[in-house]
Amino acid sequence: MTEALERAAALLADAEALLVCAGAGMGVDSSLPDFRGDEGFWRAYPPYARLGLRFEELADPVHFAADPELAWGFYGHRLKLYRETVPHAGFEILRGWGSALPGGVRVFTSNVDGQFQRAGFAEDQVAECHGSIHHLQCVFPCSRRISPADGIEVPIEPETMRAVSPLPECPECGELERPNILMFGDMTWVPDRSQAQLDALNAWRRGLHGKRLVVVELGAGQAVPTVRRYAELASAATQSLIRINPREPEIRHSRGVPIPMTALDALTELDALR
Repeated sequence: MTEALERAAALLADAEALLVCAGAGMGVDSSLPDFRGDEGFWRAYPPYARLGLRFEELADPVHFAADPELAWGFYGHRLKLYRETVPHAGFEILRGWGSALPGGVRVFTSNVDGQFQRAGFAEDQVAECHGSIHHLQCVFPCSRRISPADGIEVPIEPETMRAVSPLPECPECGELERPNILMFGDMTWVPDRSQAQLDALNAWRRGLHGKRLVVVELGAGQAVPTVRRYAELASAATQSLIRINPREPEIRHSRGVPIPMTALDALTELDALR
């Protein structure tokens, strides 16, 4: 472990630009629920355990048409939770590293919680590939309009985890709104905001013009490997990937440094070594 941390610290000391790639494990140290497997999800949401409903079943856009109180019960609770969550100190460590580099820092994340922005990262520094719970769209959609969820409050009945009407309405057609999040089997997600973020991130990478880029990947599992693949692609030319993951730290062909630790523990150790 000491050798891996020292190798990672050396990469960071030599970096001219930093790309942070984050999955769900990044939020665990902020006390956000771990949805890994049914048991983890049900520990976070006991009412769904009683109903036998799995995360994949609830994160399905069909519920916004078939049972909107059920759908908004799940997403309304998460919206409130993420608004109230204080990002752990690891976010500030990453922001501090990146702000000192000539090429700066950017973030690629599958998380929809907005924690990087809450931690002080600018909107134009973050690419949210699965969307954001802090933005809404029409369920149909009647247009490609995406709007901030600022001021939207969805009361939840805690025993049933069902939302209490009135529910958010589309200002253009008056029908139900939903979070602008890519859900399972989602054919109605409006990807424009996320695509614009991704285009900006890729333009930043192209504009580095040979600057030494280090990629720090945190809490990204293999079940939905979007973040891992992006991190591997971004670091392929330099093999400058630091993968921080307590369960799945392995890196194919040894192209980087695996660190089997939680995000906050690893970042704290690396910050002390830099």
